[in-house]
Amino acid sequence: MPPIVISSQISRRTLARAALIPFAIALARPHRASADSDMIAQMRDIVAAELAPTATSAHPGGLSAALYAGRHVEFFNYGFADDASKRPVTPDTLFNLASLRKPFEATLVALGTLRGELRLDDPLPKHLPELTGDHIRRVTIGELATHTSGLLLPTDYPPWPNDAFTRAQFIDMLNAWTPPAGVAPGKQRIYTHAGYVLLQLVLERCYRAPIASLIEQRILRPLDMTATYVPERGADDRAVMDEAWMQRVVQGYSGQGTATGPRGNQQSYFDFPGTGQMFSCARDLATFVAACVDGRSVEPHLREALRMTQHEAFRVDEKFGQGMAFETVHLPGVTVVDKPGGLNNATGYLGLVPARRIGIVLLANRGEYPHEIARYKILPALAHLVASHAG
Repeated sequence: MPPIVISSQISRRTLARAALIPFAIALARPHRASADSDMIAQMRDIVAAELAPTATSAHPGGLSAALYAGRHVEFFNYGFADDASKRPVTPDTLFNLASLRKPFEATLVALGTLRGELRLDDPLPKHLPELTGDHIRRVTIGELATHTSGLLLPTDYPPWPNDAFTRAQFIDMLNAWTPPAGVAPGKQRIYTHAGYVLLQLVLERCYRAPIASLIEQRILRPLDMTATYVPERGADDRAVMDEAWMQRVVQGYSGQGTATGPRGNQQSYFDFPGTGQMFSCARDLATFVAACVDGRSVEPHLREALRMTQHEAFRVDEKFGQGMAFETVHLPGVTVVDKPGGLNNATGYLGLVPARRIGIVLLANRGEYPHEIARYKILPALAHLVASHAG
């Protein structure tokens, strides 16, 4: 299945003003125009060669990808948003982001610290006094954001629960939580979705506003991201959105090709507002990636907050580290900063190489999409290519 490749200069308000020098090449020099064009073509070929085998007619659903390189964006679109109707994937198709939502909440935390509205070492009861358990009351906001709290609830691992939990039940679970022997806040990295649901409650209490409004007002609107949001969940467990938006949403598929849930399916084990899924498209996420790696025109606090989320706060081992939502992967000659996400009917990936001002977005409407190719193959190859031209 050949991709539809769309090449464009970023035209959104946020990025058009950016005075960027991608790849350490002075793009304004006329005699370099041919070399720059050749490198973009090489980058496009690298991405397409790796993605094409993962999104053929034998695979369910489709794939939407975006490559950011300086002011330049390339979109790669494969397959179908809905196999039954043969509706093709485009850069504006809306996907369930799963855990790609977490960098946005981490950015809210970073913004709050920069503006003096909260502190990373704030204990959680400062904002949620109903947290009274012996262990949860010792956890800080920074430990939640960096997955170093030690928190792990049954909702974080299989066998998955059949029931949803109310806010009151969630608080009770947190107060009853006891970490295993040897686990303590700040001493280890344990990935926990429940920790970010708790972080949502902290942010909502701190600012007295719903999480969707906070993300929109503090991140999406300043970046001019107009197709990204956290809709409320309806009685049928679907996102509440008007029909025009719903027509842009993908049908999700399992890795084996079974349609899983209706379009706009909001999977969550938590039955209170704001805990559903975020939706976005490759075009909007290309804007977010650009702001992360090259946001010179972004408002200073937001620009620094985006950088702050990428800083490694905890070293797991010689290869891996953990930032605020983002992970750091130290590979030969390149450090990748990324965030994978996935459900049984969706896979997403945000990958950055800040040192080379490049990034990639992958959105697939199927579970078990092999997003690791971006971390271990695509981004290292792109970084080495840029380094060779910079030399």
